[in-house]
Amino acid sequence: MSNKVVLATGNQGKVKELSAMLNQYDIEVLPQSDFNVPEVAETGTTFVENAIIKARHAAKISGLPAIADDSGLEVDALNGAPGVYSARYAGANADDQKNIDHLLAALGEQTERSARFWCVLVYMRHADDPTPIICQASWEGEITTTQQGREGFGYDPIFKVQGLNCTSAELTKEEKNAISHRGQALKQLVSHFQGLA
Repeated sequence: MSNKVVLATGNQGKVKELSAMLNQYDIEVLPQSDFNVPEVAETGTTFVENAIIKARHAAKISGLPAIADDSGLEVDALNGAPGVYSARYAGANADDQKNIDHLLAALGEQTERSARFWCVLVYMRHADDPTPIICQASWEGEITTTQQGREGFGYDPIFKVQGLNCTSAELTKEEKNAISHRGQALKQLVSHFQGLA
């Protein structure tokens, strides 16, 4: 098990979140930008396919093991949208605010607002790894009608966490990492690493 892995994402929020979670296990997370890894087209129709595409691409160019995360928001009233298109729901170059506005407009006055975040993490030892480790987890909640909180990124300000009277954006980083979809998937991945050690 290498203690250096390249993280296959250009999303700085994800880099910070995953680095913070993996540092405690003596795993150094290097962003793919350190290796001039260009973004790769996410042509998959599932989170798993996209995560494998990204991990393979980063491992090939960096020469290091790679972790890729593909995650998104699934809203029941929108038949699972935005799903794999979460980051570009309002268009190819949309920012977080445009995506939030687009989602709230799509839901309109809808009262059924249940939703969940999904995260798929893929670990590939090398670009030709025939048996990548795949971990996935979800985080239940519902979509609020207004934005609340300033922490996090993406849809966090409109995702009310099930069982808590607050949005994901009102949690501290530590609180979020302990219970989020990404935190849960990462715990699974770390348990795999501990089994390999």
